[in-house]
Amino acid sequence: MADTITNPTLIIKPKKGWQVIDFKELSHYRDLFYFLVLRDIKIKYKQTVLGASWAVIQPFFTMVIFSLFFGRLAKIPSDNIPYPIFTYAALVPWTYFANSLRMSASSLVGNTQLISKIYFPRLIVPIAPILANLLDFFIALVILFVMMLFYGLAPTPYAIVFPLLTILMIMIAIGVGTWLSALSAQYRDIKYTVPFLIQLWMFSSPIVYPASMIPEKFRFWYGLNPMAGVIEGFRSILLGTVPFPFKMIAMSTIVSIFLFVSGVMYFRRMERYFADVI
Repeated sequence: MADTITNPTLIIKPKKGWQVIDFKELSHYRDLFYFLVLRDIKIKYKQTVLGASWAVIQPFFTMVIFSLFFGRLAKIPSDNIPYPIFTYAALVPWTYFANSLRMSASSLVGNTQLISKIYFPRLIVPIAPILANLLDFFIALVILFVMMLFYGLAPTPYAIVFPLLTILMIMIAIGVGTWLSALSAQYRDIKYTVPFLIQLWMFSSPIVYPASMIPEKFRFWYGLNPMAGVIEGFRSILLGTVPFPFKMIAMSTIVSIFLFVSGVMYFRRMERYFADVI
């Protein structure tokens, strides 16, 4: 009697409780990860007149407006460097962060057909636009280096920590992005609060003003805003505006890790319901 060949059956069940990142599973779906990142980049610049120039136009013209109203009219100090480059150095990481939040927060709702039809680690969806926006970040960074040459500024020796500040910036974006995307899938009015949250967050960060305006005794706690440490750190290592803000960045790092871990764990806990609620 011939042996019967049976195909193995794979049963996928939703995991319960709090879950951490399954790096092995993410690695298994790395091709999908790459596809979604590439798709987000292509969609962003598809059928546009200026293409990748938008990565520079947005922070550049924001810099012009801030320089006119806050630098020239309001006479806000800029740590003894020209106000335009002072502002632009902050807008480079901030623009990346703000755009990543907008795209990540709406990512689940925007991929309803994909999520409801096939299984894959849902965590890929909100992280993909965050990684895709790194292209804009590095394009805008090139313009910052050109401006530094124009103003005769050179990076400080602390510039070696630039990759660490960049990773910290990405962690904050992933942490807040996963929180907002998971909440947006359940509560559709979250998408209306995201622009307000970003605007409020921007003015509570040292973009149009230096962190040196904050009293010394409060700067450590000012680091509870994780982007404050990142922005002030970028200015310090690239422009030499102030001594490297160790205490502020230490507090920002702690908050960033908390946001990253809590955001991912909350997302993993709620992902079993995404296909039903979106």
